[in-house]
Order: sequence, then C-alpha cells, then structure tokens
Amino acid sequence: MAYQQVGEGPGLVLLHGFSHDSRVWRPQMENLKEDFTVFAWDAPGAGRSSDPPSPFALADWADCLAACLRTAGLERAHILGLSWGGILAQEFYRRHSSVVESLILAGTYAGWKGSLPDPLPQERLAACLRDASLPRDDFVAKYLPSMFSRSPNPQAVEELAGIMRGFHPTGFRLMARASAVDTRSILPTITVPTLLLWGESDGRSPIAVAHQLHQAITGARLAVIPRAGHVSNLENADAFNKEIRDFCLAIPRT
Repeated sequence: MAYQQVGEGPGLVLLHGFSHDSRVWRPQMENLKEDFTVFAWDAPGAGRSSDPPSPFALADWADCLAACLRTAGLERAHILGLSWGGILAQEFYRRHSSVVESLILAGTYAGWKGSLPDPLPQERLAACLRDASLPRDDFVAKYLPSMFSRSPNPQAVEELAGIMRGFHPTGFRLMARASAVDTRSILPTITVPTLLLWGESDGRSPIAVAHQLHQAITGARLAVIPRAGHVSNLENADAFNKEIRDFCLAIPRT
C-alpha cells in the first residue's frame, strides 16, 4: 500500500473515490498541512498500490486502512471520505471506531443500494464492470463529465483526467462491487461529530442523498459547497478546505 503524509497536528485521513487515487487530494494536502497531519492513501487497487485479490470487500479495505494508519503512527484521526471513500469511511467506523475522531462524508452514499432507487444500483454496477475494460481515454471520456458541475475550472478537469487515466481495471471492478451495498444500518450507530459535504451540482450523488444521511446520523451537519459537482474538493477547493478546517479544529482533541 502506498500513501502520502504531510504536516503536523491532528490526524486527517483522506479517502479517495473509486476511479481516483491520493493525487485527487492535492489541494487539501497543500493547504491543510498547516493545521493537520494529512494522510492520503492509494487504496489497494488504485494509484501506486497493488491490486487486491478477488473477492475483496469493504471490510478488507477497512482493515487494510487500519493497518496502514498504525504504520503511519496515527492512532486517532478525522476520517474524510469522498464518494466510494465515504462508503469505506462508514465501514471503517463500524470496524475501527476507536480510531475515528470525527467523520466527514463528501458526495457519498449509504451504499448505492442504500441511497439510489432500483434499478439504478444494478445498472450502475453492470456499467462499471463493463467499462473497466474500456481503453483509458474512452474510460475518462465517459466518467469525467459526471465529476463536475456544468462550468468547471479547466485546470481541475485536466488534473482529474490525468488521475483517472491511471485507474486500475481490477481495482475499479472490486470497488464498484463494494459500492453496490447498503450501509444504512451503520448510520444510526455513528456517535462522533459528523460533517456532510456536498457539491451543490453533484450529479452522481444528488443532494437528496445528503438529506438522507443528515436525517439518519444524529447531530450531523450538512454543508453545501457552491459552484461544485461531485469532486467538490477539486472544483471549489477553497470552500471545501474552509469547511474541513473550521469543523475539525472546533472539536476538542481527545
């Protein structure tokens, strides 16, 4: 497993989406290192990490993450997950809650089956399994537009395109299968401070999903990032970073 770690202060763990890797967190690693020890991994099956064996489920990624955090010396941290990373963050809380200082769930789901109406979860999974075999440029052309609002920053679009060209077909298939789950039973058990971050123009995880999680997690706060779609951390990094900084630094350290 590969990871990046920068800065000093409270731990902040960044979990990327299923066609991305740790590079998607560049704006956060550059800006938030002033206040946090920022950790961003390449999940098994992404970036510089090896592909995991099949089958490989959310629990396996959660346990791998726990081992990786121990190696990095992070005993407790704020856990931030974007999209697939947010589904993983929920499972990580279920299995390793003692590590979790707070949860930040960004543009995510209670699993596709827990948040999207039938037959959309099945159709989305079937498309992902099929599209993992596409040539890289065709893959990017299909999935990149849904990551942004209608008027994105061209630099952000090109940056994410470069990241997505490095996707792992095997990892993408496994992460898609792991996304097609239902994590609604986890949500009422969450007792740590929780922030929900949603791009106002998120087309992959509509704002209705944010309201679903908001109602299910006691005390959760919802913040909407203006001028941003699914990857709000890239499209409006300044607003995203401010929400993270304000939320995390207001929590007394334990």
